[in-house]
Amino acid sequence: MHSAGAGREEDPGALELLANGTLEVEGRLLAASNATLYCTVRDAGSEAACVYKPVAGERPLWDFPAGSLAGREVAAYAVSTAAGWHLVPPTVFRDGPFGPGMCQLWIEPDETVDVIALARSSDHPELRQMAVFDAVVNNADRKIGHLLPDRNGNLYGCDHGVCFGEDYKLRTVLWQWRGRKLPRAAVETLLRLRQALDGGELPAELSRWLSAAEIRATQLRVELLLEHRVHPLPPEDWPAVPWPPV
Repeated sequence: MHSAGAGREEDPGALELLANGTLEVEGRLLAASNATLYCTVRDAGSEAACVYKPVAGERPLWDFPAGSLAGREVAAYAVSTAAGWHLVPPTVFRDGPFGPGMCQLWIEPDETVDVIALARSSDHPELRQMAVFDAVVNNADRKIGHLLPDRNGNLYGCDHGVCFGEDYKLRTVLWQWRGRKLPRAAVETLLRLRQALDGGELPAELSRWLSAAEIRATQLRVELLLEHRVHPLPPEDWPAVPWPPV
């Protein structure tokens, strides 16, 4: 049985299972705005719970190209992994019972964690990493319910379909560090990410899901964070907090 481990390193077995296993739909997560299916994926004696979001179930949005949300989730995973954050659960793009879409490892949340209190914390290192990651991918919908603390003490984030817009659209519940100096660890991670974005596998992977202009905008956001070395301020012409925030 694959699951999120206690460490932050990638699990290639989970990716293999998600990409090649047989998907069986168990139910639908009704709170989601797009079709979000809870599934079991099985292959060669291994199985895991996962989330499958078919492209066919995406609602059209005025500010994102139709049919692009599933790919943006995969792109968010690629950026998180390349930077070494490992904040996004293993995610692949594959065919499924309702056509191609995103498939992501299910993270069993630690129900003892008060996620509302967690989202307000200013001294949680992984949460602060999440805020930097969101600034990089230009996350337009970081709600409290998208924070997934697991039973091993790790923190993950989900629902990254509305990321990577060219215009500044950061909308999040994690504004507690706005204007504050970035931690040294964040700067080191951004330097590593800048190098990954300059060439190699990451730009090629992102080009499958994002336009050239969106990839360049991502590079520019990394450059701006490294130039100013502070957490960004809320946008002036865009709602700063998603609604509902939970």
